[in-house]
Amino acid sequence: MSIQNLLRQKLREPGKYAQAVLRWRRLSFNDAPLIFGNAKPKSGSHLLLQILNGFTQIMPYAYTVADPVRTIEPNGRRREPSEVAADLRKQPRHAIGWGYIEASPENLAVIAKPERVNYFIYRDPRDMLVSQVFFATDMHTGHGMHAYYNSLPDFDARLKVAITGIQQDDLYMVSVRERYTGVFKWLEQEHVMCIRFEDLRNKRDETLLAMLEQVEKTGYKIPTPREKALEILVEAIDPKKSHTFRSGKTGGWKEHFSAENKALFKEVSGDLLRRLGYEENHDW
Repeated sequence: MSIQNLLRQKLREPGKYAQAVLRWRRLSFNDAPLIFGNAKPKSGSHLLLQILNGFTQIMPYAYTVADPVRTIEPNGRRREPSEVAADLRKQPRHAIGWGYIEASPENLAVIAKPERVNYFIYRDPRDMLVSQVFFATDMHTGHGMHAYYNSLPDFDARLKVAITGIQQDDLYMVSVRERYTGVFKWLEQEHVMCIRFEDLRNKRDETLLAMLEQVEKTGYKIPTPREKALEILVEAIDPKKSHTFRSGKTGGWKEHFSAENKALFKEVSGDLLRRLGYEENHDW
């Protein structure tokens, strides 16, 4: 990172805080509940982040934190549960947090409380796999699967590996079924609002209003009228501003899954889609 970019990053949050002081005409931001937005990777995290940024315009928060809290670092290192939980505890009251964390006992002990607001976004596993393959192949040269995916002849071969997973030399990636074990853990949490990416795209207003209602379940009253708040959140959403944006569609997997891919996915995933509510049976 250049010195200019490093300096810009260091000054970002103090600058945002100063802007918020002027906007909200207050020096402290302690009355609104702590908010944390969490995501399964390649499942709409930047869409969720845009909404959280919109929250700072309708409730007294200074900014969303710049860097996500991660269970697995970009270089593939799995962090110790105590490290992740420590980061969660450091979230300042004036800021909205976000990240990619697991539903570990340590994390849940910090965030899964009735006085806090937690969101978790996930996506149709088929669309998630397509997104992951494109991202690792074309967009993220530092991804652990980048070189291997590019060694394969075509997208079809890469998708097969994404479905089955791989354990070969230094490469390790679990199957699609194993990837979603953690999603079910989040779905079990009483104090976490789980959001399907597809609902934010196809039932946008209804889902955004439900997210606002989740804030007020803590007993806090959002100061911005609902109609205005919804308008602000809709304006905040622009998937093309995400540096990882590719298509943002729902159901795009249909353009990439061959008949062989479908058969393999069904064999490996079992009843995954039915349990998640994406299909009623195997006839898709």
